[in-house]
Amino acid sequence: MSRTSRSTERPKVYARRISLLAGLSLLAGTMLVSGAPAAQASPPTPPNPTTSLRYLGELTEKAEGSSDGYSRDKFPHWINQEGNCDTREVVLKRDGQNVEQDGACAAVSGSWTSAYDGVVRTNSSTMDIDHIVPLAEAWRSGASSWTNDQRQAFANDLTRPQLIAVTDSSNRSKGDKDPAKWMPPSAGYHCTYARMWVSVKHHYKLSVDTAEKQALSDILHGC
Repeated sequence: MSRTSRSTERPKVYARRISLLAGLSLLAGTMLVSGAPAAQASPPTPPNPTTSLRYLGELTEKAEGSSDGYSRDKFPHWINQEGNCDTREVVLKRDGQNVEQDGACAAVSGSWTSAYDGVVRTNSSTMDIDHIVPLAEAWRSGASSWTNDQRQAFANDLTRPQLIAVTDSSNRSKGDKDPAKWMPPSAGYHCTYARMWVSVKHHYKLSVDTAEKQALSDILHGC
């Protein structure tokens, strides 16, 4: 190749390199914007699968009790936790990203990724705070004999993995069903959900029925 040819080719090579670098930069920017949401805070981490299986084996297995006498009012929530913030607002702040609160501690902006279904929301009013072990389920599993103070502590427990911000639609789909009857639509969350469920029931010494225990065992063995 002549000197003239080489000098003619150099600008083309440089142009291709610049184009390639620009393309990579654009791709990186696209991945940053449209990729999975950044990691966010979450409920306390439940025990690992091995410990969860041990906890599951320690739970009392018996037929589910009656719903007679049950009322959500017997599990007072949401109580004041920090300053003007009640339990709901504390969880919304914890589980969201870039959450801004007003003087009354209400979340006025931010975003939330629902672990149950992967849906991202930017309006806090469309998010529910779910009790991993539903209040009615707890009632049928032993909480009917608790005092109101004990039920209040259960309904507002921020120490154990009992509360999580999720879409209102996923929470209402769940209702008061146990894992034998409902699991989060996102299969990738099943292991965590089962570990959370067992952790809460174990701490509060709540019972499990046969189908519930089998469903939890199957999930945990597959973690």
